[in-house]
Amino acid sequence: MVKTPQADAVQALFNRIAPVYDDLNHQLSWGLHRVWKKMAVKWAAPQRGDRALDLCCGSGDLAFLLAEAVGPQGEVIGVDFSVAQLAVAANRGGDLYPQITWQEGDALAIPAPDAYFDCATLAYGLRNVTDIPRCLGELHRVLKPGGRVAILDFHRPQNPWIQQFQTWYLDQVVLPTATQFDLKADYAYIAPSVERFPTGAEQIHLAQGAGFCQAVHYPIFGGMMGVLVAQAAA
Repeated sequence: MVKTPQADAVQALFNRIAPVYDDLNHQLSWGLHRVWKKMAVKWAAPQRGDRALDLCCGSGDLAFLLAEAVGPQGEVIGVDFSVAQLAVAANRGGDLYPQITWQEGDALAIPAPDAYFDCATLAYGLRNVTDIPRCLGELHRVLKPGGRVAILDFHRPQNPWIQQFQTWYLDQVVLPTATQFDLKADYAYIAPSVERFPTGAEQIHLAQGAGFCQAVHYPIFGGMMGVLVAQAAA
């Protein structure tokens, strides 16, 4: 795994918040995160029998959606560097999704051969990696020709009014809610991470630089969220 002090800090954060991660996300998004995740999986275009990757899988939401899409003859590998999150995911999935394998791994060194997956998803992980171009390059490496990845994350909205709403939301909703879970300090990182996260146009450029032949960015929820969809050359 690619170890740096910053990566160690992020890994420790997600191990720490794993027990309440799902409840917190549901409250903070007013339940809309489920809609956004379904959109991301749809854009990844999984087919019956496919082998799919859910990178930075967390507690497994997208992996479960991918498993339903690829069916019992397909395969899903959920990769995360947080063993605590993987334990939650495995417990949630139980025996419902035998086609899912949970694997500890690094988004900057995906534990898979070249051209291994038909499709991939990545939710709320690209913003936290220490090397975005390298992560995109790894995704391109493990996708088969024509394979598609859908990347969901927070974004900086372009509309100044929505920017003000996002600032209010982070200050007045996210931090107070995190405080209820005794995680105020842990969730204070979101605002600065959104500020330094590449815009949709910048993400398209980075995806093309990583080798993807096509890349489109879809802003959602007023531009406070977005999905980057990138496809490897057939």
